[in-house]
Amino acid sequence: MATEAFEEIADTFEFLDDWEDRYRHVIEMGKAMTPLPDAFRVPATKVNGCASQVWLVPQIEGEGTGATFRFQGDSDAVIVKGLIAVLGALYNGVPVGEVGNIDAPAELGRLGLNDHLSAQRSNGLRAMIARIREVAAAAA
Repeated sequence: MATEAFEEIADTFEFLDDWEDRYRHVIEMGKAMTPLPDAFRVPATKVNGCASQVWLVPQIEGEGTGATFRFQGDSDAVIVKGLIAVLGALYNGVPVGEVGNIDAPAELGRLGLNDHLSAQRSNGLRAMIARIREVAAAAA
């Protein structure tokens, strides 16, 4: 059920044997993201439950059953920015009604993230996923 963009990340992770290389790749993905304008760094877009500062700005493109989900995001922590990029690959462009059907823990587990993130980072990742699902469910 993963997007083509997420499958590319999964393929890259299969190629990278060492977790440190994977970690660097996630960080590079975060660095490559377009920075979120300061105007969007407001309490309404801030994700609670993250150890670092995280902002997610959802966008619903289209209407009705053809509507798709997208979001922009940013963080003050480089690894978290990378995790936002990974979530973007997983969710961006997905029909709004299908966002809740994505088994994010299983998909992220394919990357080995579950085994290599601290408890705080894992909690933050769950909080980001919950926000994405909540916004998509409200839009659907």
